[in-house]
Amino acid sequence: MPRAMLASFANRIARPDLRWVPDEGLTFTRLRIELLSGLTVALALVPEAVAFAFVAGVHPLVGLYAAFLVGLITALIGGRPGMISGATGALAVVMVALVAQHGVEYLFATVVLMGIMQIIAGAMHWGRFIRLVPHPVMLGFVNGLAIVIFLAQMGQFKVPGTMENTGHGMSGGEWLSGMQLYTMLGLVALTMAVIWVMPRVTRIIPAPLAGIVVVAALVIGFGLNVPRVGDLASIEGGLPTFHIPMVPLNWETFTIILPYAGILAAIGLIESLLTLNLVGEITGKRGGASQECIAQGVANVTTGFFGGMGGCAMIGQSMINVKSGGRTRIAGIAAALFLLVFIVLDFDTPFGTVSIPALIEQIPLAALVGVMFMVVIGTFAWNSLNILRKVPMTDAFVIVLVTAVTVMEDLAVAVVVGVIVSALAYAWNNAKRIHAVTRESETEEGAKVYEIQGPLFFGSSEGFVELFDVSNDSETVIIDFAASRVVDQSALQAIENIAGKYEAAGKRVMLRHLSRDCHKLLNKAGHLMVDSDDDPDYELAVDYSVRTGILGGH
Repeated sequence: MPRAMLASFANRIARPDLRWVPDEGLTFTRLRIELLSGLTVALALVPEAVAFAFVAGVHPLVGLYAAFLVGLITALIGGRPGMISGATGALAVVMVALVAQHGVEYLFATVVLMGIMQIIAGAMHWGRFIRLVPHPVMLGFVNGLAIVIFLAQMGQFKVPGTMENTGHGMSGGEWLSGMQLYTMLGLVALTMAVIWVMPRVTRIIPAPLAGIVVVAALVIGFGLNVPRVGDLASIEGGLPTFHIPMVPLNWETFTIILPYAGILAAIGLIESLLTLNLVGEITGKRGGASQECIAQGVANVTTGFFGGMGGCAMIGQSMINVKSGGRTRIAGIAAALFLLVFIVLDFDTPFGTVSIPALIEQIPLAALVGVMFMVVIGTFAWNSLNILRKVPMTDAFVIVLVTAVTVMEDLAVAVVVGVIVSALAYAWNNAKRIHAVTRESETEEGAKVYEIQGPLFFGSSEGFVELFDVSNDSETVIIDFAASRVVDQSALQAIENIAGKYEAAGKRVMLRHLSRDCHKLLNKAGHLMVDSDDDPDYELAVDYSVRTGILGGH
């Protein structure tokens, strides 16, 4: 490993949020909170990782290994302490077709390529584009996510082994019935009640962990007949081992895995960066987008070589961690290590061998469902229901649209759709702003001045052309851009069109108050000759007389 990388890694480990320095906030109390929060997250990760492995059509350990490796690496070097990463449903629904057609080895190779793409995205600082996601899109994303988490839990109310591997809890399967269903519902309600009451009694342990412990003790103690983690699959296994994907190293393999890798990389980064923003709003921290991209990439390259299905940030588990008090990297590291313990640890006692995986398999799914339901309640932006009537109709439409697309398709598609609709709405609103104020010139006798107001770009170029009365204007026309901006090629073409019309009518055009960046744009396109003595202080080009023959390129 290069010395610079070693130094960077050592600096990361030595960050204040990892050091044992009481006066910087990491006291024994803080450490206890972080470890218990990590334990809570690890318990919630188990059924999710197993379920998403089933969705992708791979062995449960492939999902568990991904949750461990991706979670550990992103906790160490990710862009935001407090975030939790692992195998996710958004990626699993894309992987299932690849696994079905080509096998799991191609999945491992795809995950490696996916990670490489994410590292490149981070190195190129493409993560900064997440700033372009408007607030209405974020609200719709959060609301849609809450609904998706809720619907995913519906699968736990079905007879184990009967639900279809679609990733959607409402799809297929046989519902629980009779006393088993009523018991399940009662335990879910009890878990939620414990989580709600616990902070009002004590904060010694995180409320979600208390809910899981209380309900698990009740179920195991009384032998209640409800679905448990072990009913999904056995989670016992060994340590992940290094494994080079067994695929032919040729162009055909590359063409097979490239489309899947690109889609997975994009979905993973979008979901991770949105989670970064969401956690940042709660914890009051900013930045780290490019670093998160690199961390996700390194994690996926690693998990691809260790038999994992890859992953990205998990918003539900991140919310559990943050609401349980997790604020540093310790919580994420602890969650990953606890998960590994759940998979591999057996130890001997005077009373016999104790199997940690077997104990975890006894946890009732009702307790974990109750935790996720509380996450749903805490994640949904309830205030958005009130502001729908107060914000502009376009923003309200975007909120509802993104929510619906998130539920019907996936998070990444919903965000892209929301950004596109918001951008089109913004362009339309700005296109309507273009107008002109006309007056007589004070410097050129008999000249007519058009004071252009509003941005000149592709959306307003047609309206710009319609502002001029070529046939009735005077011999000299001044177009003043002091209150406007020339933005793109469509704007240049609009100026050229007007120049052509005035030239055909035998009239002269003068341009005033073009900003320096507009000069640069016009010069680059070859439409405007700019003198070398531009005003360097005010960055304005004043009274540049331009014959239409020069402006139009004739």
